[in-house]
Amino acid sequence: MEILPTEKTVFLHCKSSLYMLTRRQIRVKVVQAVYAQYNGNAQVLKEGVKSIQRSCHDMGLLYLTHLALFKALWEFASEQNKIQTAQRRSDTPLNPHYPKIEDLNPLANIAKHPFLIQKMEQNKLTLWELEFEYIRKLFEKITASSLYEAFSALENPSFKEQQKFLVELFRDIIAPDDQLYRYIEDLDMQWVDDLPVVNTYLLKQLRKLREDDQSSLNFPNIAEKQEDIDFGKSLYEKVITNEDSLQQEFEGKTPNWDKDRIATLDSLLIKIALAELIYFDDIPPKVTLNEYLEIAKEYSTPKSNQFINGVLDSLVKSFVKDNRIQKQGRGLLE
Repeated sequence: MEILPTEKTVFLHCKSSLYMLTRRQIRVKVVQAVYAQYNGNAQVLKEGVKSIQRSCHDMGLLYLTHLALFKALWEFASEQNKIQTAQRRSDTPLNPHYPKIEDLNPLANIAKHPFLIQKMEQNKLTLWELEFEYIRKLFEKITASSLYEAFSALENPSFKEQQKFLVELFRDIIAPDDQLYRYIEDLDMQWVDDLPVVNTYLLKQLRKLREDDQSSLNFPNIAEKQEDIDFGKSLYEKVITNEDSLQQEFEGKTPNWDKDRIATLDSLLIKIALAELIYFDDIPPKVTLNEYLEIAKEYSTPKSNQFINGVLDSLVKSFVKDNRIQKQGRGLLE
């Protein structure tokens, strides 16, 4: 049975970082790359490391793709309004929806943003130019909504009122749209996992927009997170090159679980967490445990969190007792 995007989490329901690319997202990228490796999509180590870097940078491209959709919606309304005005006969009423959306200042500011236009040209983002029919249907879906009806009833809405409408429009209509989800899925399967992060980030940016201030629309510089990306690449290398020894670390230490009963993803999450515990002496064990438990909640089975917590907690206690975890700095073993 197909799971529609309206049944999925299209936003992160947590107080996440203001940054689109966090250490947790880096860890998720590592999990994806390792899972692909063990799921038959074998790649040499060098290519796997490159995939981490590429995947992180592609999150920025997904953000641009969303902004380009806003641009396409505004341009559709603007062009249709020009056409109907130019071709109007005295006995035909104008469609009021076109000028209403065209006059939506926050949307127009996004559509005309020079940096967005520059980035779209650099990355050859022409998807929505080729999907006129989808843009038309999305426009009709928007203008048929109760949200739009309520907004249309406002006389001379202020920038703040327009901004509130745009935020709700994205949150309630655009982001959960089934067809948009399928477009994103067809463009890049990994983007499906990135959608909640990018959607949450974009929602925050829409709420920060200010009138007559183009700098209020943020374009994340993924290069600024290169240190975190390097962490992900290094973690991936450690997992792949030490796979056998990491497997041995917890074999025989899960008495209530046969090897064949442990879900593949659960096993990989434990291995990746172990690699982080053993090989990264600047990350507190508590941080590592919390991060992979959160990832397990999001991506694995309902019972995975409890199982992984039990295994990792037991292993950490054993490592500390045997003085096998060497953490540098105050508080790293707390």
